Amino acid sequence: MAELPLPDLDPTSDRAVFRQIADHIRHAIEQGILAEGDKVPSEAQLMQHYGVARMTVRNALQVLQGEGLTVAEHGRGVFVRSHPPVRRLASDRFARRHREQGKAAFIAETEGAGGKPAVDSITITEERASADVAERLGITSEDHVIARSRRYMIDGQPVETAVSYIPAEIARDTRIAQPDSGPGGIYARLEELGYRLDHFVEEIRSRIPLRDEVRALKLAPGVPVFHLVRTAYATGGRAVEVCDTVMSSDAYVLSYELPAR
Repeated sequence: MAELPLPDLDPTSDRAVFRQIADHIRHAIEQGILAEGDKVPSEAQLMQHYGVARMTVRNALQVLQGEGLTVAEHGRGVFVRSHPPVRRLASDRFARRHREQGKAAFIAETEGAGGKPAVDSITITEERASADVAERLGITSEDHVIARSRRYMIDGQPVETAVSYIPAEIARDTRIAQPDSGPGGIYARLEELGYRLDHFVEEIRSRIPLRDEVRALKLAPGVPVFHLVRTAYATGGRAVEVCDTVMSSDAYVLSYELPAR
């Protein structure tokens, strides 16, 4: 254990032994003693250092994996998890200036932060609106919407998935219904169609990811997601889009500027 000095167990503590071990390794990660990609001491090394059974060590390592701090690679060991690049979700990300520059919000913000943005897994369908989407758009469940589903990447790592729902009467037979919606994204196309955007309403909550979300975002065990639902309103108050977004929580910082009046 010369490469990674770890404290001894505290026999007077009422904290379970496996949790003390997890605390020591977590501290080493938080202090940068163990960096992203570094290998955590093996089960045998930890057993020898602490004088405990293999199951105790495994329980400690499972705690760290459950917290999303480490990942186990079959036949290689346990490693400190590499986190995706953090993107700051700012309150002005949908400012008109981005669209006027021909860039959708995700691309503009990611490039501004020095990252390499990409969008893949784009699918487009026309379908009946769900009850929730219909209510948010102010239409009926008999009405159709154009659904645009995609996944966003930063530097090759997936960070979020999103599905936009736009009333079919607006989007049908336009570039909004095509895989490449053009410069500035669908918000630029909506404004070209005469729906000048006025404001957005967002609802955000944190939750445990679904199985498909874990796969799509390549989430480590224990990493929750932000579930964000945004409604875009045009001048006059008409809702023109609902976007249902799932984001890896360790890839984002939510940052908002709020007026005091």
